[in-house]
Amino acid sequence: MLKMMLTCFLTVTVSVTLLAQQQPGGSSDELKRKQADIQREIDELRNTLKDTKKNTKAGLLQLTMVQKKLRLREQAIGNINQQIGYIEGTIGKSKNEIERLKGELDTLKAQYSKNLVYAYKNRSNYDFLNFIFSASSFNDALRRVQYLRAYRLYREEQATTIKNTQVLLHDKIAGLESSRKEKDVVLQKQEKQKEELEDEKKEKNEILSKLKAREKEISKELTAKQRADLKLKSAIGAAIAREIKIARDKAIAEAKAKEEADAAENARKNAAAESARKAREAKEKEDLAAKRTTEPKSTPAATAPVAKAEPKVEPKKEPVKKADSYLESTPEGSRISGSFESNRGRLPWPVEKGNVKIHFGTYSIEGTKLRGNNPGITLATEPGAVVKAVFEGEVSRIFDIDGNWSVLVRHGKYFTVYSNLSSVSVAKDQKVTSGQMLGRAAANDDGNGEIEFLLMQENRNLDPESWIRRR
Repeated sequence: MLKMMLTCFLTVTVSVTLLAQQQPGGSSDELKRKQADIQREIDELRNTLKDTKKNTKAGLLQLTMVQKKLRLREQAIGNINQQIGYIEGTIGKSKNEIERLKGELDTLKAQYSKNLVYAYKNRSNYDFLNFIFSASSFNDALRRVQYLRAYRLYREEQATTIKNTQVLLHDKIAGLESSRKEKDVVLQKQEKQKEELEDEKKEKNEILSKLKAREKEISKELTAKQRADLKLKSAIGAAIAREIKIARDKAIAEAKAKEEADAAENARKNAAAESARKAREAKEKEDLAAKRTTEPKSTPAATAPVAKAEPKVEPKKEPVKKADSYLESTPEGSRISGSFESNRGRLPWPVEKGNVKIHFGTYSIEGTKLRGNNPGITLATEPGAVVKAVFEGEVSRIFDIDGNWSVLVRHGKYFTVYSNLSSVSVAKDQKVTSGQMLGRAAANDDGNGEIEFLLMQENRNLDPESWIRRR
């Protein structure tokens, strides 16, 4: 019986330990941190949008920002739904644990009650002494004494286990109530987020209505941008083609020079081998003539050994290792290309403060017939804002597009372009470091600062937003 009771006690102890390890942990905290990050980004967008509305007419920047705010709001609601699901799961687990603990507590109490009744009935010292002295041997008596001590300790531990289980049950009930209150709070947040979402949809519709009224005006702006983009594309294409041609010509010249040097070295080795062969033949003839003068006349003359011709050293043709691009055929070009690639998603923004006005690639303005294709991203910023290099490299070219400057920086086989600058603070072929000032942002027709930022792998346009870090 004692063995059965000890087994029951150990089972309850292990159950309590496992239960303590199953308390809600980092998943809920992670969701809350993510929610806080989303809310902070929404607040920043709201403040920027408010300032933009004061200073400018309804335009693409406002539409882009309110669309981003709507996406973030939907993410916030989705995050809250995850939190609710997590809390409901916690509540369900808590209910199951409470029911299980209640059952275990009832079992422990019933067993403890039986033990108390048994102890009461056998409370006489005479019974204990009779139990001990009725042993068949001294060792049996010692075992009976140890049994009585273990039984007494078991009763004490059983009482402690009941108390601990009661405390744990109380804590679980309190935790359940706390989870229910937390769920109520989160549900209130969800309702508030949904109300905010509806307000922002109305805000978006208002901006779209204003944009519709300014459609012709915005169409002219986009047409002018497209013309400037074509000029920029042509200038960039010519500059990059020139860089590739220079790199290719240099690589070919270096390969040719190496081939000529190898041929000259092989010719030198062949000439040295031929000279050594002739010297050996001459010495062999001298040795043979001296031997003939000392040999008896009756002895047949030895035939001269035939000298073996030295094999010519043929030029060693090593397999040509072709680089992915002529622009990274040099160690420095390969290093910068690799380093640039490894920083994808972590590159800094070219401006300290800015928002994406037009995203990369094809786009359309909701509610209008306006369409376009952006070779990079258009960033709205402050007039005269400092424009910085996003990575180390070399200024490949500086050119003028419709009265504003553009700077092309080479990073191995990658290029970044900073266009629509009012001034430039670097020179062609100058080495630049990450974060170094290249110039200042020019103002657009509305008086706000704006730059075009492009990222290219040779002549292929890439989406800069997938390379620069999130704000």
